[in-house]
Amino acid sequence: MELTEIIFAQRQRLAFIDFCLMFRGHLTRHDLLKRFQVGLSAGSRDFNLYKSLAPDNLIYDLALKRYLQTQTFRPLFEHDARKTLMKLANDISDGFDAIGDIRFPVEAPSQLNVPDIFVVARLVQAILNSKPVSIIYTSLSSGSGAREIVPHSIVDNGLRWHVRAYDRKSDAFRDFVLTRIAKATLLAGEGQPGEDKQDDHQWVRMMPLHLIPHPHNVKYPTAIEMDYGMENGRLKITVRAAMAGYLLRRWNVDCTASAGLRGPEYQLYLENRQTLYGAENLAIAPGYLADC
Repeated sequence: MELTEIIFAQRQRLAFIDFCLMFRGHLTRHDLLKRFQVGLSAGSRDFNLYKSLAPDNLIYDLALKRYLQTQTFRPLFEHDARKTLMKLANDISDGFDAIGDIRFPVEAPSQLNVPDIFVVARLVQAILNSKPVSIIYTSLSSGSGAREIVPHSIVDNGLRWHVRAYDRKSDAFRDFVLTRIAKATLLAGEGQPGEDKQDDHQWVRMMPLHLIPHPHNVKYPTAIEMDYGMENGRLKITVRAAMAGYLLRRWNVDCTASAGLRGPEYQLYLENRQTLYGAENLAIAPGYLADC
């Protein structure tokens, strides 16, 4: 039977099974029944039909009482990387996925590059199941090589997607650009003490940023106040320390001590510059290091 021959409602349920297996790595019959409010017999028919269409995609674990993704899994449906990341980040479902039922570790999309959907799926599985991952990664400083990471979040930094993870090679939490990951393989076991999201102090630490229209580069500050929804001439936002540099670069915020950057691109000024003390990715914050 071809997918196009299956009625829409059942095709939705099959897509849900496919999505859960690909991004979570497992699902139960109860997950399907709860999501679509169907009876036990209908759910059994859906799983049987999925197995007939993709027999090598799942296996039932009697001990865990759940269906597991197999090593030979190949998605039955096409999951577009750009659309999937946007849906995950905004908790939007089109009825063909598990979004809304599962809290996925993805935040704030905008203009995206397009990473490999299978790499994304492996990383999401690792995060949801607290698994380490072996990756082949190409960095600007050391080229291509194998690494073991323990990921905890996937993030859009305004320019590209990256995964925030503990890097066992450097013994530190780092950002890894998704499009530079050539291969991702789930490893046995779980993360070790010190590798959890709560141990990532730059991630946990929240920084208040007070942004104002640039005092020298903006002739009519009211326009900037309207652009950013400022109140009393100031925009107050809170960001993770690990993300502060990305936001300041993306918005071209002048981070010098005396608002010394000139040019029409610098329309915002960071009023409370001292808040950045201790953040680690400030090399990309406009003017901050040059003025230290």
